[in-house]
Amino acid sequence: MFEEGLKRHHVEPRLFTTSTPTGTVLSLITPDAQRSMLTCLGASSETDPAEMTPALFEHACLVHLEGYLLFNKELMTAVLKAAKASGAKISLDLASYTVVESSMEYLRTIIGEFVDIVIANEDEARAYTGFSDERRAIQALSESAEISVVKMGGRGSLIAQKKTITTIEPLRGAKIIDTTGAGDLWAAGFLYGITQGNSIEKSGMIGSACGYEVCQVIGATIPEEGWLRIRARM
Repeated sequence: MFEEGLKRHHVEPRLFTTSTPTGTVLSLITPDAQRSMLTCLGASSETDPAEMTPALFEHACLVHLEGYLLFNKELMTAVLKAAKASGAKISLDLASYTVVESSMEYLRTIIGEFVDIVIANEDEARAYTGFSDERRAIQALSESAEISVVKMGGRGSLIAQKKTITTIEPLRGAKIIDTTGAGDLWAAGFLYGITQGNSIEKSGMIGSACGYEVCQVIGATIPEEGWLRIRARM
């Protein structure tokens, strides 16, 4: 089911298999549209660092990593080295402030050595930089990576490149039902924009539109009418 879902969304699957069941996430949505996740890693926890070779990332212009991989430092290091050896740019989503707090020393090392784009929300940025003010936080983040992002939910986002900070205003008007997937869809839209050669501002606007649309439905899949609105904004 997972493989076929990827193909339907025009993703070329490169999957490793095991007899262990596929990982599962239960997303609990509260009446204010916020979500909490209960996660069983399943087969994903068995990924072998030895399987992460440069050939796996051949022809990739960008490799995107989730911060949850920090719980397996050997695997994270193997992926970073293989991706860098392939010539790809590397982006990292910090995933959770608890992940940042538990992996700080290692995180600072790999961001300085491997990571080109860092994406964080307010809590993750505060945990990493020590600044609760988002502008001070992104200034601190920008010292570590070529491009840095602080997502602020309904308040928009900040993007720094070469010390220049761009503010992306939020989209408003629709009823927000479920924030599941909003951060991932923001990153997807933004990274798409960057890899297509768009400006920081336009890439941020694409990311904002993707995150905005997924909040209007239950779950993390944007329906076709939502994609039509995103294309119209582009």
